[in-house]
Amino acid sequence: MARKGYVAAVAAAAVIGGGAGAAVVAVADHGGGSNDATQGSTTTVVEGSTANVANGELTIAQIAKLDSKSVVEIDATQSSGSSTFGGGSGSSEAEGTGWVYDTNGDIVTNDHVVDGASSVTVKFPDGSTYKARIVGTDISTDLAVVHVNAPAAKLVPLQLADSSQVQVGDSVVAIGNPFGLDNTVTSGIVSAVDRQISAPDQAETPIEGAIQTDAAINHGNSGGPLLNMKGQVVGITSQIQSDGGGNEGVGFAIPSDLVRTIVTQLIASGSAQHALLGINPADASNGVRVASIESGSGAKKAGLKVGDVITVVNGTKIADAAQLRAIIAADKPGDKVTVTVVRNGSTKTVTATLGVRPQSS
Repeated sequence: MARKGYVAAVAAAAVIGGGAGAAVVAVADHGGGSNDATQGSTTTVVEGSTANVANGELTIAQIAKLDSKSVVEIDATQSSGSSTFGGGSGSSEAEGTGWVYDTNGDIVTNDHVVDGASSVTVKFPDGSTYKARIVGTDISTDLAVVHVNAPAAKLVPLQLADSSQVQVGDSVVAIGNPFGLDNTVTSGIVSAVDRQISAPDQAETPIEGAIQTDAAINHGNSGGPLLNMKGQVVGITSQIQSDGGGNEGVGFAIPSDLVRTIVTQLIASGSAQHALLGINPADASNGVRVASIESGSGAKKAGLKVGDVITVVNGTKIADAAQLRAIIAADKPGDKVTVTVVRNGSTKTVTATLGVRPQSS
């Protein structure tokens, strides 16, 4: 059976499933408890304030030259409790990838790269290193932000693309640090869109809208950018599916639309809330059927009813439940969504205010 998980390029070959994750010397639990102590004041995001792309499509070589300067190595140290040698405390080292999000010094990576970290170091392509503090993490989307006080010349943000425009067959480029090999560039195509992967929380919360690619992704790529041919970020490489624990051409990236929503919140407050429409969706031949509705939810207040078939949300035609969940996940609590449904042969459009999804752990 193929295994899917977080790419945790693990020294001593202790592979966790097959995610695109951090390289770790000893596998640590998703405790996260030490992160709170490292969170500090928030910063203002200046997304895409430095243009890192040119008009039109670029070659792979041009993307590598333009964007590699913005991709960093993340080294995280986690306390591992008592050591088996002499009873003292031990630690584990995790290595992953991140990329510059804004000119303030905010770096985006995966939650599983820095989870439980007592210290985090960021290394830039020129070899310079900086101690980082964890701004915020969100385990249910496997996203995290760390902050460095680095010179402005090093803080060249990557630009986020609209991941809803990504199509099967699009060419993509991944930049990361597989097995600690800094700024490794690989390329491929988008193999599929709207895949569902699982977060590293206890509930294995679904992450909707993931982009599947055959670009080589290995241990240590976690948190790195997946780029379109304009050099813009369409996703964050996070997981692979593999029989052997290494790259087999089936990798997954968290979509940039979700990254934008969650990272904005993490920078602003250190935590993220998730939007909730309040229905249990079921696939239907012409959309998504409302199987049940939560009392007091935005869907209920908007007048949606069990049996309604949702066909369009915010102007986007809905094909299945996964697509609906991905659209809602990319919104924020309090956002209003326009929902078109078919009810008893008639079409009706309502506006629903999204609520807050319960937090996972």
